[in-house]
Amino acid sequence: MQTDEQEIRQLVATWMAATKAGDADTVLNLMTDDAVFLVPGRPVMRKADFAAAAKAQAAGQASRFDGTSEIQEIQVIGDWAFMWTHLTVIATPPGGAPPIQRAGHTLSVLRKQGGKWRLARDANLLAPVSAS
Repeated sequence: MQTDEQEIRQLVATWMAATKAGDADTVLNLMTDDAVFLVPGRPVMRKADFAAAAKAQAAGQASRFDGTSEIQEIQVIGDWAFMWTHLTVIATPPGGAPPIQRAGHTLSVLRKQGGKWRLARDANLLAPVSAS
């Protein structure tokens, strides 16, 4: 049987693989219905907003994403957990435009529902990475 920390690490791995594959349904299944995403300089994004963007990506109408997530810490408190990571994301726009890389830290809150960990809140501080 996996520990809570192992299950959360698997959620992150599944999320990253599904995002790279454009598998919106898998990613959406990894979050709570009331999920909230906070990104500097942008309005709050809720699950429905995320779903629309993910489905546009899957249809080839938006950037494709790849990246890495390096978990720095996971803390579990009952049916709640938080983690912070260092995330690097590479967005490749449709139509041959050059990829855009962003990197920084994230702080995520997870909630256990139906025996499974799901992302409930996410704040990221990703900034553009300059080409060197």
